[in-house]
Amino acid sequence: MTQHHEHAHDDHQHHDDGDHDHEHDHGPLAELVTVRDWLRYAVTRFNRSGIFCGHGVTDTFDEAAWLLLGSLALPLDRLEPFLDACIPGDERVALLDAIEQRADDRLPTAYILGEAWLGDFRFTVDPRVIVPRSFFAELLEDGLAPWIDDPASIGSALDMCTGSGCLAILMAHAFPNAEITGADLSEDALDVALQNVADYGLDNRIELVRTDVFSALDGRRYDLILSNPPYVTGEDMDALPPEYLHEPRMALAAGEDGLDIVRKLIEQGAAHLNTGGILAVEVGHNRAIVEEAFPELPFNWLSTRGGDDMVFVLRREDLPGGTD
Repeated sequence: MTQHHEHAHDDHQHHDDGDHDHEHDHGPLAELVTVRDWLRYAVTRFNRSGIFCGHGVTDTFDEAAWLLLGSLALPLDRLEPFLDACIPGDERVALLDAIEQRADDRLPTAYILGEAWLGDFRFTVDPRVIVPRSFFAELLEDGLAPWIDDPASIGSALDMCTGSGCLAILMAHAFPNAEITGADLSEDALDVALQNVADYGLDNRIELVRTDVFSALDGRRYDLILSNPPYVTGEDMDALPPEYLHEPRMALAAGEDGLDIVRKLIEQGAAHLNTGGILAVEVGHNRAIVEEAFPELPFNWLSTRGGDDMVFVLRREDLPGGTD
C-alpha cells in the first residue's frame, strides 16, 4: 500500500511539474477500453455534433458502428461478437482521430475509411469522387426488370457520370454479355474508377471515357443508357449539410433547376440508343421539376425500397427524335 501511495505521490508531483502526461491518464484514450466503450462514445459525439447521415447509413448508431468496424478492419455485419473486445492503445489513437474527423470536420465516413459499399460491392473512394449511393444499386439486382426482359440480351450499356465506376461495375455483373462504357467529365473521378474496375478484374469489359455528356461519344449507340447525374438545384446546394461539401461540387450541382445534365440526356439520348433501347436516369426528389420541363414525355417512375419516384425510364421511341 505504501508503494502505491508513493507512486501516486510521484505522479502528482510529475503533473505539478508540467502536466505533460495528463492526457494519458484521463480522457478517451485512457478510459475507453472496449469496442462497446468506443461505440457509445462515438454515438454521443455524433449526436452532440449534429452530424448528417446521408452516405450509406441513416442514423448515428449505424454510422458509429461502420466507422469503428471499418477502422479496426472487422466485418461490417458482425458487431456483436466484438463488443467486449479490448482495443490496444495504438488503435485507440487512430479511432479517436477518425471520430474527431467525422464529428468535428464532418468528413464522410467513406472518405475516412477510403471505401464505400453498395450492397455487397465494395468500392475504393476518396474526395476526388462522390460517395457511391444510388437507387440503381437495388434496381440492378434484378437487371432492371421488367424493363429489360433478359439481362443476357444487353450487348452494350453506358454509365453516364460514372464517378467511382460503381454503377458501371454493377452493370457488368447484372448484364453478363454487355460491353460497358463508364463516362465522366472528371479526370480525377476516372482515375478512381480505373482502380475500382481493376479491383474487380473488369478491365476487358468496362471502358472509361472522359466526355462532357455525349460530346466524345459521337456515333456510339447502346442498348441501355443509365445515369445518376448531378441533379442538386441551386437552392438545395446552398442548404446542403457540411458532409456534402467535401464531395466534388461538379458531381452534385446541375444549374439552378438541377436539370443541366438531365436535359442533355433526354434531348440527345435517342441518338445514342439502339432501337428499343432504354434511358434510365436518377433525379432524386426532382420529379415535379422534370415533368414540368418535359410535359410531353411519358415518364415511367420506378419504386425502390429507398424511395419512390426517384428514377425514371424512357424507351428510345419516347425520346425526342426517337422515331426518326
